Amino acid sequence: MNRDAVIGCLLGTAVGDALGLPYEGLHPRRAAAMLGPATEHRFIFRRGMVSDDTDHTCFVAAALIRSNFEPHAFTRCLARSLRWWLATCPAGVGLATARAVMKLWLGFSPAKSGVYSAGNGPAMRSAIVGVVFSSDITKMAEFVRRSTQITHTDPKAYQGTLCIALATAAGTQGRTILPDDFVSMVRAALSDDNDKLFVALIEQACRSAEADEPVVQFAQTIGCKRGISGYVLHTVPCVIQTWLRHQHDFAGGVREIIEAGGDTDTTAAILGGIIGASVGKGGIPNEWLNGIAEWPRSIPWIQQLGNALGRATEGHTTHPPRYFVPGILPRNALFLLIVLGHGLRRLFPPYWIDDKTKS
Repeated sequence: MNRDAVIGCLLGTAVGDALGLPYEGLHPRRAAAMLGPATEHRFIFRRGMVSDDTDHTCFVAAALIRSNFEPHAFTRCLARSLRWWLATCPAGVGLATARAVMKLWLGFSPAKSGVYSAGNGPAMRSAIVGVVFSSDITKMAEFVRRSTQITHTDPKAYQGTLCIALATAAGTQGRTILPDDFVSMVRAALSDDNDKLFVALIEQACRSAEADEPVVQFAQTIGCKRGISGYVLHTVPCVIQTWLRHQHDFAGGVREIIEAGGDTDTTAAILGGIIGASVGKGGIPNEWLNGIAEWPRSIPWIQQLGNALGRATEGHTTHPPRYFVPGILPRNALFLLIVLGHGLRRLFPPYWIDDKTKS
């Protein structure tokens, strides 16, 4: 594992998250009519901001550093970060994640705080685990399980989260991964009878990628008629299908999955983390990186976090970089106002664009 893969994963997650955020929840056709192609930031004045997808990925990275890769300490560190994150009133928190973190505040242990849900929460923070443990699948699975169970206990959440970590690990190998090779990896990692449904969906995604189907077409075949949903059985196969066709093309992959609609900030963040780990910072468009207006956890801070995690994996004693913690509350208040502005804008036309009228 090289440090550039760690940095690329963190930055790729942030860029995908920020680009996809304005499109979240929109039908693909309405998104195209209202916002246009996903070629630039459109959150506020052609600038982007990140959401919980990036926050959680950074929390996992920091927890890995603080715990020195010890599983029990990692769980405690991540749970503590999630508790304080919810206390800063972030916008757009998933219901299952919010309920789980409230249980942490009420005194439940991280092993018992999770709720029965198969939402995207754990999958959106798992790519970085795949990078760090790319050469040790057993450790990868353990840390994925620990990260997942804090918030989600449905077995499908773990299955999807592990698939994302496996894809990211495969992407760091420096070669193009064939769909059949990835299916073999998934079958080996998910070999229980309860995993058969998820394995079958991944196989379907791989066959679709071999046929070079657009992801929006594949999404419809698995039941996503109005965009990719926030259900892990929809999100993960669509991300895998897109990744297999765009393994070294960050811009093309992220743009395509955003334009497929639905839970776009999460799908693009997950895909951005996978491809970012493969191509590194140099493979992410500079204009997309420079267009993110974040503070106090800024893009330079995220890169410093990646450097710190890279040093930790090399055996150096290090700590996550500091930031101005009191700045999080006003930042989240501003973020919420912008999100409400986007919601207000969606009350007005264009409401829909019919296939016959598309240019």
